[in-house]
Amino acid sequence: MTRVQLADTKLMVHPLQLGGNPFGWGADREQSFAVLDAYAEAGGNFIDTADAYSVWVPGNVGGESESIIGEWMKSRGNRDDMVIATKVGMHPKHHGLDPANIRDCVDASLRRLGTDHIDLYYAHIDDDEVDQMAVAETFDALVRSGKVRYLGASDFELDRLRSALKICAQYSLACYRVVQDKYNLVSRSAVDPQKQAFLRAEGIAELPYHSLASGFLTGKHTGGDASGSVRGDRVSDLLENQAALGALEVLHEVAGAHGTSMTATAIAWQLTHDVIPSTIASARVPEQLTELLAGAELALTEDEITALNDCWAEA
Repeated sequence: MTRVQLADTKLMVHPLQLGGNPFGWGADREQSFAVLDAYAEAGGNFIDTADAYSVWVPGNVGGESESIIGEWMKSRGNRDDMVIATKVGMHPKHHGLDPANIRDCVDASLRRLGTDHIDLYYAHIDDDEVDQMAVAETFDALVRSGKVRYLGASDFELDRLRSALKICAQYSLACYRVVQDKYNLVSRSAVDPQKQAFLRAEGIAELPYHSLASGFLTGKHTGGDASGSVRGDRVSDLLENQAALGALEVLHEVAGAHGTSMTATAIAWQLTHDVIPSTIASARVPEQLTELLAGAELALTEDEITALNDCWAEA
């Protein structure tokens, strides 16, 4: 069973983190349970969600994903086997990082998840309208109370991440040990070399989302039809991008050399980065997990890594 250490925490996690975004809209309760069961049976133990999932769906109020995960863990009796990450700050009715909002939202997430602690709690988005010291003190209090084990920051600009860590170091507060950004073979600007160098120096782990570029990197839409994707508009844009299509050709060649899928190869490429111990990908049905999990086991050659590194020049 593959496990990697998450930065300098005591968390040992699977290299493939299961994204809980589809639970409650792309996958109903029964489908979600089937995906979660398949993931756990394959040795997976790291699940990502947020209080805002999936408030954008008509009839949903947010927290649907957390509730499904909580019900699944209760029914399987496996809470202690799972590493659960969730987030605060993006729910439209509970937006931002005001200290009172954070305190209310963490308690709501704990109730939905049916647990007394969250392993990894993210600021889902930065909030420059709230003093960073106040945010840091609030998150630190959650760690000290035992409600949260470790902290993460999602979509923070490098200067804001740097200043947040400086405050935490100065006042001996619990600080972000993990970050989350959009990063994949055809979208690299959020985790550029400068940010990677900073994360490396600080010992912070990067856990990318959109690992498959909304399905584009699976190669299943190269005929020009993105209708099979719940994020079809994003895929359609990439299908009209010649640089992205060129990167897809390189990915196809590398996958062919290993007799594996482009999905697995895209995941494997991300995991060649020393700052990425685990990457996030989601599945709506258990069958989609097979290729994702294969990526966590695939070893690429140095030449293949170089070819993939060099195949994209983002504008």
